[in-house]
Amino acid sequence: MFVFLFFVASLMATTTLAGNFYNDFDITWGGSHAKILNGGQLLTLSLDKASGSGFQSKKEYLFGRIDMQLKLVAGDSAGTVTAYYLSSQGPTHDEIDFEFLGNVSGQPYILHTNVFAQGKGGREQQFYLWFDPTRNFHTYSIVWNPQRIIFMVDNIPIREFSNAEKLRVPYPKSQPMRIYSSLWNADDWATRGGLVKTDWTKAPFTAYYRNFNANACTSATSCSPTSKNGLRDDAWRTQELDAWSRRRLRWVQKNYMIYNYCSDLKRFSQGVPPECRPSRVH
Repeated sequence: MFVFLFFVASLMATTTLAGNFYNDFDITWGGSHAKILNGGQLLTLSLDKASGSGFQSKKEYLFGRIDMQLKLVAGDSAGTVTAYYLSSQGPTHDEIDFEFLGNVSGQPYILHTNVFAQGKGGREQQFYLWFDPTRNFHTYSIVWNPQRIIFMVDNIPIREFSNAEKLRVPYPKSQPMRIYSSLWNADDWATRGGLVKTDWTKAPFTAYYRNFNANACTSATSCSPTSKNGLRDDAWRTQELDAWSRRRLRWVQKNYMIYNYCSDLKRFSQGVPPECRPSRVH
């Protein structure tokens, strides 16, 4: 039954209306290492010894739901990082991260997540995935509203970061953010802490993107409760995890989480951050 529900969730995650990469994104670096194909329906990023590549959204977003389907670098991807994230600019920037840390053939990718608010990050959680992310496209989503940030994979929540401003914990809520993605060499840290280096004989390394969807506000004005800005579905505005979603979240975190900053007592020997109270889920 649980497998069937996973299938339904995955199907739901792939039926949103897709954007067009020509209309929605700019290639920002890497030149011919980044390509938009199939009339704007597919984007590829490549990495070799000469260069990686990256792109960013034309628009900035302030709250919403962002979906993107990715198929990650196959084979020996050790040393590579595929980053997909929201970010503002400047020393007090906000940021919501998915980063996929490559590995040697046959070993799992690590999905690294983080949240920055007012320039402060350090809120890492890391996961293995319950599938091979290089064989097929999978949907990676960020739901961001004033109350919480939900990270989802194929519509299955893997992390919730709640607004804890009442505990004086900064929360991303006032800086519009663009969508960024890049494929780059990080073999000084990405795989086993830098012990495994990028094997350039396996280059070029290529990641694939399709079915981008931003059901999101582009400014504080367009995000007001009375706004009529043509959003297809504004359920994300107050979205929270229901009982079924919390069961799935607990399943993922019990079976696939490999690092949680809230549990790192060596790192926080004087006490974990205030948002890490046992009553909270992040």
